[in-house]
Amino acid sequence: MSTAVEQALADPADLISFDSLLSDEELALRDTVREFVRAEIRPNIARWYEDAHFPLEIVPELARLGLLGMHLDGYGCAGRSAVEYGLAGAELEAGDSGLRTFVSVQGSLAMSAIHKHGSEEQKAEWLPQMAAGEAIGCFGLTEPTAGSDPGSMKTYARRAGSGEDADWILTGAKRWIGLANVAKVAVIWAMTDAGVRGFLVPTATPGYTATPIQPKLSMRASIQCEIELDEVRLPHDAVLPNAATGLKGPFSCLNEARYGIIWGAMGAARDAFEDALAYSKERLQFGRPLAGYQLTQAKLVDMALEINKGFLLALHLGRLKDAGKLAHHQISVGKLNNCREAIEICREARTILGGNGITLDYSPLRHANNLESVRTYEGTDEVHTLILGQQLTGEAAFR
Repeated sequence: MSTAVEQALADPADLISFDSLLSDEELALRDTVREFVRAEIRPNIARWYEDAHFPLEIVPELARLGLLGMHLDGYGCAGRSAVEYGLAGAELEAGDSGLRTFVSVQGSLAMSAIHKHGSEEQKAEWLPQMAAGEAIGCFGLTEPTAGSDPGSMKTYARRAGSGEDADWILTGAKRWIGLANVAKVAVIWAMTDAGVRGFLVPTATPGYTATPIQPKLSMRASIQCEIELDEVRLPHDAVLPNAATGLKGPFSCLNEARYGIIWGAMGAARDAFEDALAYSKERLQFGRPLAGYQLTQAKLVDMALEINKGFLLALHLGRLKDAGKLAHHQISVGKLNNCREAIEICREARTILGGNGITLDYSPLRHANNLESVRTYEGTDEVHTLILGQQLTGEAAFR
């Protein structure tokens, strides 16, 4: 790699030689995704965000790069490590949270649910299509009245008759479901007489309706929908057979998505920092660059320190995940800390930009707005705080 390219790929926030902790293969993947974001996303993201447009046209390229279901093995998936998945997520979210969210919904939620819990026939039918970007999936768990408490879901699946071969009929509603109106298959979690079960619902099935939620102040270059399930009839084998009855199945998928957020949030923070740093070196006030003032340098140092700590935490958790040693509460440590710090970094970066920071010419406020959603979905700050509180005290305080 040439010196010029190395310089272009350098992280100005890196105070600790973070790249020295990564393998050549990890660096190569990171740099490939970074260059894709710089070439294809950055020139367009302000317009996409302003127009509330999710660029479906980039899906084939994401598939070509092996980013869809990239941490899964077989069925056309890339079989990358958890650390590689995290590095890719950080670069995508440096472009925009909506882009990493697409990869997360497709791979960590919908594909992961099928890969973990589906039959061999379900895996063979859907996973190769989804890895190739030929089919988009969505993951329906959250409901209008059941966000942090999915156990209270009202979507219900009943048998159309007696016997194991009887069809299923689903009725209910889901809300804040990414990609639901462009998906070819939906993973829907529904209550049954025996408890919560997962179902694969081809979105062309009569009774399935997905309506985008508009207008939004966050995640504008992304799609979130409300799903209506009106007597949706499915064959007996639409159920995910290997998911235990209850919430363990969907939660195992949520943990995959939460892990990706740990990296992604820091990608957004790093991008906001880089915008603010570059601006501070060029913007003259009182005859000198903003970067030459002590208060500006204090802001930049504080932001850079938290970015470095956030990436170190993400890498540590990624190494644990690759070793099969990552505990559930440790995912909450990363999600809670990195989302909370990232949104503060983006807000602080905006202050360096002054009034110009409220325009889409710069990324910090766009990232901060997006992170309001990121810190809410896959478990709010409050939920992750209580998970960690239970870990520390042995007492569950959710109710």
